[in-house]
Amino acid sequence: MTAKPSSLTDISKSGYSCAEQVVPMSTQSLATTLAPADKLWSASGDKAVNLRMEASGPGSETPVTIHQMFLETVERSGDQTALVFKEDGQTASLTWRQYYEQCRAAAKSFLKLGLERFHGVGILGFNSPEWFISDIGCIFAGGLAAGIYTTNSPEACQYVAANCEANILVVENQKQLDKILQVKDQLPHLKLYSTNENKTTEFMKVGEDVSDEQLNAVIDSQRANECCTLIYTSGTTGNPKGVMLSQDNITWTARISSGLICKNYGQEILISYLPLSHVAAQMVDIWISMSFSGTTYFAEPDALKGSLVNTLKEARPTCFLGVPRVWEKMQEGMRAGGEKASPLKKRVADWAKSIGLQYNYSAIEGQNLVPWGFMLANNLVFKKVRAALGLDRCRYCFTGAAPITKDTLEYFLSLNIPVKELYGMSESSGPHTVSIDEYRIGSCGKVIPGSKIKLNNPDEEGNGEVCFWGRNVFMGYLNMPDKTEEALDEDGWLHSGDLGKFDQENFLYITGRIKELIITAGGENIPPVPIEDAVKSELPIISNTMLIGDKLKFLSMLITLKCVMDDNGEPTNELSSEVLDFCRRHSVTATKVSEITANKEPAIYNAIQEGIDRVNARSTSNAQKIQKWVVLERDFSVVGGELGPTLKLRRPIVVKMYQEKINELYSGAAERQ
Repeated sequence: MTAKPSSLTDISKSGYSCAEQVVPMSTQSLATTLAPADKLWSASGDKAVNLRMEASGPGSETPVTIHQMFLETVERSGDQTALVFKEDGQTASLTWRQYYEQCRAAAKSFLKLGLERFHGVGILGFNSPEWFISDIGCIFAGGLAAGIYTTNSPEACQYVAANCEANILVVENQKQLDKILQVKDQLPHLKLYSTNENKTTEFMKVGEDVSDEQLNAVIDSQRANECCTLIYTSGTTGNPKGVMLSQDNITWTARISSGLICKNYGQEILISYLPLSHVAAQMVDIWISMSFSGTTYFAEPDALKGSLVNTLKEARPTCFLGVPRVWEKMQEGMRAGGEKASPLKKRVADWAKSIGLQYNYSAIEGQNLVPWGFMLANNLVFKKVRAALGLDRCRYCFTGAAPITKDTLEYFLSLNIPVKELYGMSESSGPHTVSIDEYRIGSCGKVIPGSKIKLNNPDEEGNGEVCFWGRNVFMGYLNMPDKTEEALDEDGWLHSGDLGKFDQENFLYITGRIKELIITAGGENIPPVPIEDAVKSELPIISNTMLIGDKLKFLSMLITLKCVMDDNGEPTNELSSEVLDFCRRHSVTATKVSEITANKEPAIYNAIQEGIDRVNARSTSNAQKIQKWVVLERDFSVVGGELGPTLKLRRPIVVKMYQEKINELYSGAAERQ
């Protein structure tokens, strides 16, 4: 796959004219049938499952395949723009009909190259039209589409490719190909690995002699209750698990979700930038967009290093999903800019934000009281901020995939940009609860129509394990029947491993994760995230925190300072502008992280201790107080291994990496490290 999809238009130049192709089949002629099945789950890629269908209402909809859903969109919106991307620095696009025809061409090439039914096609590259086309082309050809994170090591790539018995790997560039070349001898099912830098045209021509009838026969044989996609978990506690999603998992979830957020069919605009190997990006960017005939803009590969705002301004999306770190980075950037503003502008901004927070909390409570000055604040501040972020026509701003702090939510709320939480997992095809028009700060919303939630073994405060039911619940883990039976109980409910509780209005609040729960030597159960978030809220100079204390006598914390990231996303030794401003205000001359840690810079270390003291003062018990802490010499990152692809903390890995530091905290050393 190439991140510069210039060769997409070359296909037309070479005689493959997408716009002139006729859609070969009508959706009206396709009868929906399901493959025979006797269970709700399977660990085999070629075995169908029963669907969790409701008798009536949401959840009772007729199952459809990916191809049927795509055809419906082509029939309704064939000449409308589907994908927008950069070609030699210029904007280029594909219509829904062209996009569909290219997926068919890719499917023919996969068949010609020897893709076997229910075998994998691994896709290793940054978001691009070719990624989408390879994914859907694989499904049309009867394979299992398996995204592989570009940050994966050669060994991790080998594990995924072997697990899904991949016949073909499509890779973005030489760097990714080199990984595969290192492990190809350990992949007996692999027939082809191709770097498609400047080879997309060549690849798409491979299947030219595969007839429409041959491809249609493969497509016609597919059933909605069969597997078509694999989402690999991050593997923080062992090997990644291949989450098997059926065609119905995807099409039903996409349609239910699009019905909740789509106000104007054919007019929604999205941006693709989060890793497509992750279920959230894939569900939103490919499938929900297909369901409501949206237009997807592709960001540049350095989106998360700063260029995302350029794509936002160009696309001006109507819906935008950002993981918490994306919203935090925006918040940090705006705060840093605010520090440089004149005193008058600062006062105006502070006044406007107080009005914005007041108004939005009123709206949350259903009162919609417009405070005096709101219209002025909107014109002076809110509209300008939205335009500067490219969010001026964005109706829904979402966050998910990891916990977000109340501080960040309230910051955007004060700017009249409500950021609403979604909750789900790979095993629920993405969303299971959503916040749309009704929402609460700190809640991840209410269950999607046609699905259910129950809390298993709730305690006296109402906290129990969150369990899912619905047509979005996965088929099982590929080749892992034991793990599948751990996740799904005998009645077919998916056990999330998360702790949650409901309020009186049935809004769900996630209160912790069972596996993350710290159980101290004294037997106290402590969820780490609220304490970690509280410390970060008190101390804006801190980048990451991790609470330690499982089976130990007291709590301690690993802390990192905000620093500059290099072009590869690796943390440097240079302090961020926010920390530098803090240093200047406290007469500290340090400009590097190492200078702070080597000297245990008093102004910084005292500020950290004071912040922790404030957090401790709010603790409900002594066991929940942070007794010791250490500032690490290096921030956490995806490249470093401490964070997963969606920037979620990989706790077991961090413990292993910093075991020596942790041992020092508990070895009787001085309390304030």
